[in-house]
Amino acid sequence: MLKHFRVAARLGLKLTEFGISIPAVLRRAGLPQDLFEQKRVLVSTEELFALWTAIGAVSTDPLIGLRLGIETKTERFHPMGIAALSTENFVAGVKHMARYKRLTAPEEILYKLDDTSFSVGFRWLLSVDVEPPVLTDYCHAWMLTIARHGTGNSQLKPLRVEYLQPRTNLRAIEKHFGCEVIAGASRNAIIFRAADAMAPFVTRNAELLDLLAPQFEEQLKQFKAEDTFVELVRRAIQDRLTGHRPSIDVVAQALHTSPRTVQRRLQDAGYSFQRVLDEARHQMARYYLSNSVLELNEAAYMLGFVDPNSFGRAFRAWEGVAPSDWRETHRSSARFEN
Repeated sequence: MLKHFRVAARLGLKLTEFGISIPAVLRRAGLPQDLFEQKRVLVSTEELFALWTAIGAVSTDPLIGLRLGIETKTERFHPMGIAALSTENFVAGVKHMARYKRLTAPEEILYKLDDTSFSVGFRWLLSVDVEPPVLTDYCHAWMLTIARHGTGNSQLKPLRVEYLQPRTNLRAIEKHFGCEVIAGASRNAIIFRAADAMAPFVTRNAELLDLLAPQFEEQLKQFKAEDTFVELVRRAIQDRLTGHRPSIDVVAQALHTSPRTVQRRLQDAGYSFQRVLDEARHQMARYYLSNSVLELNEAAYMLGFVDPNSFGRAFRAWEGVAPSDWRETHRSSARFEN
């Protein structure tokens, strides 16, 4: 799995356009002053979060993340974004980006389509810290940019937007998106009407997509060869944790293999299924406790524990303290940093 994010040069351009001091942002984030002058800007998850936290702190605009995520100039779109716009509709575009996202960052794009809605969210694979609200805003706005640009409908509105963390500017965000905004939800996600998500893209370009797809597929093939089986199992577990603990049979089915093969390949890597399950739950436990307003019993449910006491015992084994104490210490640190 890749360990770094590539920061697009367009971010520096947009910061300047919005009158945000790049030196001030980089100073506050503890990043090199020549960051945006480098030919290839690579940052860790921690550095990425620090960068976006600093953008929110330096800017006087509480909606700066949303404004930075809006783009009308096609020439500033990342090649993956251009490829997404070349697909037949927003659902296909998001699926395309999700498939190849792992080529550029330790991040996943999560999506779900049903009869009435299409949701899109993000998972930061190497993070156990609080996701900066300004980064969440940016990601939501960028998805809306793709949807509007692709359909040619600049007035397209989401069905609703969901945030894990409380937001003090909820009404302003609602006005910006023109839809219901829910804070304290179980996830960060932007949800569209299924009909809007399936509307044909006016930017559809099959020839360009045919040109780009083989390059992406070749990179993906090389990436898969480097990706560890342990990480694949861990991701499969985390995708299926909500409300129950996935068995090795369920995970094997998701990976299109047999439970015996999963067990053997994990053993070859020096792991057991139980160890990977514990690591997956530990990572998600830290994420839920630091990123959301979930009650401890709700977090226990999301992690597949039968009751809060079982979750508490497991968390003490991982961290040496009760989950409530860990959350309070973590939040106190976050308040001090802010």
